[in-house]
Amino acid sequence: MLIDLHSHTWPRSHDSVLNPDDLIVRARQAGLDAIVFTEHDTVWDFKSIEELRAKHNFLVLAGVEISTDDGHILAFGIDKYVFGMHRSKELAGYVENAEGAMVAAHPYRRQMPWFSRNEEEYQGALEKASRNPAYQYVQGLETQNGRGSDKENEFSRKLAGMMQLQGTGGTDSHAISDVGKCATYFEAEIHDERELIAAIKSGAFYPVDLRTGEAIRVESIT
Repeated sequence: MLIDLHSHTWPRSHDSVLNPDDLIVRARQAGLDAIVFTEHDTVWDFKSIEELRAKHNFLVLAGVEISTDDGHILAFGIDKYVFGMHRSKELAGYVENAEGAMVAAHPYRRQMPWFSRNEEEYQGALEKASRNPAYQYVQGLETQNGRGSDKENEFSRKLAGMMQLQGTGGTDSHAISDVGKCATYFEAEIHDERELIAAIKSGAFYPVDLRTGEAIRVESIT
């Protein structure tokens, strides 16, 4: 199944201009099997998600993008934002209690050097990023972000390889032009949030660049 694990709609995400209905229609046109709404620090209620599924006859799932002191985390399985989740350790505790899953969003942000004078500096940035406290709790890193450049996504991919973590793909959509650039391919059939969480924990997935049809696999670096 092809699922976009990272998207934003207005007004639940203040920086998005995407209407939820438009996002779903475009996702279907792009050949996706499902879309996950991951608003900033706001979780969709189950009733609203169910209504959208029925209206469009399309699988819509609820997640959330939590802004933590250690970067942004895509969390799956929690049903509300609780103060304290801005600390990755506390967020991880809530997600664990909910039997959920976590993926680090766009890990290149504030960790990839804009200018590296040599390979040693670049490698040092990767090693520093690998010590990010949040990453001990995640099941994967977003290695294909639809709004990231090739260079930025390459950094995320190398980081995932260094940490021996699986990579995911998500558009991070905020506008209609973002939708359909990339997604995550799951080997399992997924029908709801619990099955999505199980699939993430299984590790049987990889990101796909939908513009080229290319599977973007993480190469382990030891």
